[in-house]
Amino acid sequence: MEVIRVEGGHRLEGEVRVAGAKNSALKLMAATILAPGPNLLTNVPDISDVHIMGKVLKRLGARIEVQGKHELLIDTTDVDKWETPYELVVKMRASTAVMGPLITRFGRAIVAMPGGCQIGERKIDMHILGLEALGVKFDYDHGNIHATTPDGLTGTDVTLEFASVGATENLMMAAVCAKGTTTIDNAAREPEIVDLANMLNEMGAKVRGAGSPLIQIEGVEKLHPVEHTVVGDRIEAGSFIAMGGMTGDTIRVCGFKPRNLGLVIRKFQQIGLELKEDSDGVVVSRPGELHPVDIQTLPFPGFPTDMQPQVTAMLTLANGSSIVTENVFENRFVFCGEMLRMGADITIEGHHAIIHGVKGLSGAPVAAPDLRAGAALVMSGLVADGYTTVSNIHYIDRGYEDFVQKLTGLGAHVERLDLPEDDD
Repeated sequence: MEVIRVEGGHRLEGEVRVAGAKNSALKLMAATILAPGPNLLTNVPDISDVHIMGKVLKRLGARIEVQGKHELLIDTTDVDKWETPYELVVKMRASTAVMGPLITRFGRAIVAMPGGCQIGERKIDMHILGLEALGVKFDYDHGNIHATTPDGLTGTDVTLEFASVGATENLMMAAVCAKGTTTIDNAAREPEIVDLANMLNEMGAKVRGAGSPLIQIEGVEKLHPVEHTVVGDRIEAGSFIAMGGMTGDTIRVCGFKPRNLGLVIRKFQQIGLELKEDSDGVVVSRPGELHPVDIQTLPFPGFPTDMQPQVTAMLTLANGSSIVTENVFENRFVFCGEMLRMGADITIEGHHAIIHGVKGLSGAPVAAPDLRAGAALVMSGLVADGYTTVSNIHYIDRGYEDFVQKLTGLGAHVERLDLPEDDD
């Protein structure tokens, strides 16, 4: 059993560079299906989710060549299948991003019902309703979604019930070659949506309004391969900023655009962090104590659910009481039970976490229930008394490249160990 063991109480200093955005790279990889030929993606994070998406594309017939650690040459010329394998899709919900591209290219797709972190149901109803409006017909058989377009794809107006990132991305990729114009109202506004739109436009698509609630896509006949650089990972950046804030040390976090963190930076400042921004990152420090704040998660430009566990962990040491409201994923507070093992004072009431700051945390064996909670537990170990051992670290591997190496590069006493399993 692989674990991450953290010895608390060591000073952080120096600089850490974040990788390309996980939530962008996976969708950009899927989008290469739309443009037969060699597409070059740079600044691709070396994480397990990317490896899984690579396997999905290879099973569909793509050829992938790794050119350096962060460059992928994806040739989709020979893609000739439209069914994604269950054993891969069940590991990662983002695999459903190939549905829109496959429907555009082949007029059909078979996609297994998705899996991923255990943080909520994350249904794909909105994907299906939106694609149905474009002319896609769906059937369900033995855990698979069967999509066909008997009359082709036709542009239309689609209003999303919720600003879903995945639904917005699938609709964009299905609409780029549809007849006429498609309008997506109440579209997701995340920076990763803008990154996808930029790549699609580089391919020859006509997408306007990405980053706003109203996206318009004018269908074109075909797209062509491109070279594209993945945007920096704002969530990884926010995680390391939170670590510097929690320990009270000064570090520089670079490789991303601070404006993409928006409200997160403002909340960090209210908590007591000082952030000096430049074009490629921030320097974070904390001159005084941590202050309590109230936070509620919402789609961008609101506070991202993917930063909630890290900030919740930080607020366990604030001088006062905070309330964190989770509006996106119903199971996101599961990790708070692990924080209680470390001495935190957290009460869960529905989708609210009431956090009373404590003087310190104690190291303990804990288990990561999902990706971001795993990072938050390691982060808590940095300031806890003694040793914290975090298991289920395969979740962390899904979204953080060289996590242990980056932390040790900042001076943390962190190591990855392979412990023997209990015989019981």
